[in-house]
Amino acid sequence: MTVAVIGAGPAGLMAAEVLAQGGAQVTVYDAMPSAGRKFLMAGRGGLNLTHSEPLPDFLARYREAVLRLKAAVEAFPPDALRAWSDVLGQPTFVGSSGRVFPKAFKASPLLRAWLRRLDAAGVAFALRHRWVGWDARGGLLFETQDGQRTVNADATVLALGGASWPRLGSDGAWADILAAKGIAVTPIKPANSGFTVAWSNIFRDRFEGQPLKGVDLTIGLHTMRGEAIVTRSGIEGGAIYALSAELREAVLANGTAMLSVALRPDVAGDELVARLSAPKGKQSFSNFLRKAAQLSPVGIGLLQEAAVASGRSLAALPPAELAELINAVPIKVSGVAPIARAISSAGGIRFDELDAHFMLRRLPGVFAAGEMLDWEAPTGGYLLQASFATGVAAGKGVLNWLNSQDG
Repeated sequence: MTVAVIGAGPAGLMAAEVLAQGGAQVTVYDAMPSAGRKFLMAGRGGLNLTHSEPLPDFLARYREAVLRLKAAVEAFPPDALRAWSDVLGQPTFVGSSGRVFPKAFKASPLLRAWLRRLDAAGVAFALRHRWVGWDARGGLLFETQDGQRTVNADATVLALGGASWPRLGSDGAWADILAAKGIAVTPIKPANSGFTVAWSNIFRDRFEGQPLKGVDLTIGLHTMRGEAIVTRSGIEGGAIYALSAELREAVLANGTAMLSVALRPDVAGDELVARLSAPKGKQSFSNFLRKAAQLSPVGIGLLQEAAVASGRSLAALPPAELAELINAVPIKVSGVAPIARAISSAGGIRFDELDAHFMLRRLPGVFAAGEMLDWEAPTGGYLLQASFATGVAAGKGVLNWLNSQDG
């Protein structure tokens, strides 16, 4: 049994491993000159493999796709991923936030060990092979440095990723290929992305790159505690990424979205009013805010932005109004940062196009896994976990299907 796996990211490599263990002859094809390029990028700041929270809470992070991903993640849960990494000589640890990292804290040692094991299992690699569809007889078509090549396989696993960081290989070009075959694909959109804000020149020039730490960010009924970073064109950071789905959908629906920032979320309103009612003396108003409310310079700048936008003087606000503003600073979000800079993407192959084994119903023998499926998740290990788990599920699905064909 010959199987073509298209895409050398976590989902594709995991599918290849399962298939090779099941006795299949596997070749992994990828358009890039080396495997796992986006995986390596994910590990630059510390490879967050998965998360240690209880599985029911973990699964809830997949939002609307939870029922579609539940079986795959339960079959290959975080503990299994940690055990797999350990066998490859890369033991993991749980960080203070509950996130799970390899002790080496980067992706390259894990990827090298993984590729060695795949090589030992007989998995072949055909790099610089860009998949462009099928020929009239169902053969897989690839563009290579030596021209177009046709490959015939008993089964195929598509694991081409989403459309974020396209220079690393995930450019979403597969969406048009599948749509031409009648496969329903939800439009691909940025996820875990930054957003654009029309800062004043003064604020942007002074505070670009500055973090807002320990803040509560709210859009609608959704609130997230964490950190946000002011960028030249807007705002990004962990708490922003966690709210990116809500912010994105609001911007796409209405053109803008209102984000509320609580700069001192742990200080009760009456206590804040009392602090702000103290005499200012000869100190500047900014210095007063820094001492009385323990606000950072960027937080004070954000308050000034809001006051100017509303046509008011920040220093003239009564203590009660100022306290209210400190814990509900409005930021008008005007757009979504480009998908090329997003951490991940939303959208992809709709799950109703797949059977329970991740095979495309309209294309028997063709399976799909990873980020090219229609799901999204926040950062924190959830993205990689689902990519690994769906890769395992697709690999098992191929083996089951091939065995049923033999029967």
